[in-house]
Amino acid sequence: MTTRISHGRPVVAGFFEPRTSSVQYVVSDPDTRQCVIIDPVLDFDEKSGATSTHSADVLLDYVRREGLEVQQILDTHPHADHFSAAQYLRDKTGAPTAIGEQVRAVQRLWMDIYNMPGNFPVDGSQWDRLYADGDTFEVGNIPARVMFSPGHTLASVTYVIGDAAFVHDTLFQPDFGTARADFPGGSAADLWRSIRDILALPDETRLFTGHDYMPGGREPQWESTVAGQKARNPHIAGIDEQEFVRLRNERDRKLPMPKLILHSLQVNIRGGRLPEPEDNGMRYLKLPLDALKGAAW
Repeated sequence: MTTRISHGRPVVAGFFEPRTSSVQYVVSDPDTRQCVIIDPVLDFDEKSGATSTHSADVLLDYVRREGLEVQQILDTHPHADHFSAAQYLRDKTGAPTAIGEQVRAVQRLWMDIYNMPGNFPVDGSQWDRLYADGDTFEVGNIPARVMFSPGHTLASVTYVIGDAAFVHDTLFQPDFGTARADFPGGSAADLWRSIRDILALPDETRLFTGHDYMPGGREPQWESTVAGQKARNPHIAGIDEQEFVRLRNERDRKLPMPKLILHSLQVNIRGGRLPEPEDNGMRYLKLPLDALKGAAW
């Protein structure tokens, strides 16, 4: 096996999931062969109700092939467009799960929307670790820190690992712009401030986004840099906060809700656990009718 020296530069492997246009990551230290998994996807077909672990198993195959040891399974936020595979991967690897500590606010909000039982825990105990803004950890020998990045959701965080930042749904590729901020608890003003914090990182910092929607039919992409975003992203270059908020809110009013938002959040506020089986042995999702219809969020 060829020896590689990290110098604070992790090896980043991105895995595109085409059904939800999501990107999953395995981020490793080439010196120690230790890694973290970020934003893994549990496959779900809304037409049949079928779940599968194909996308997550691709990550496990990569980990085995590269001889890596999984240290943590990280979610950047409770996703509104896919199920998290964090719990499945925890069961397979024994690695702890983690998310930002503000997930508790998201749990409280969606608990009400789903009218969940009063004993549903809203303390984040579904994860092994809850990260606060400024918390640090290591991926092998590579230092990492957590940046609170709200706006898209109340709980979004960015993981800065060496020279790479995993910016979830704040920034997309420079040819697509920025993420929506109209979900329950979202805020365009908060999103602007989060983006400014990310763009205060060194210009050469590699930025890895959570989705790519392939404008113009191009191939999927998920890596950019701080300098590239500043220069080419039309929602950033030459834009001030007032104009950004106006642009973002106007754009969001025209967007349909993600097709899996009501399916996904009830799984993802459980840390990626599916609902418990009922007395017939089957699991059921609960879809609140008209919960998001005409909502002023």
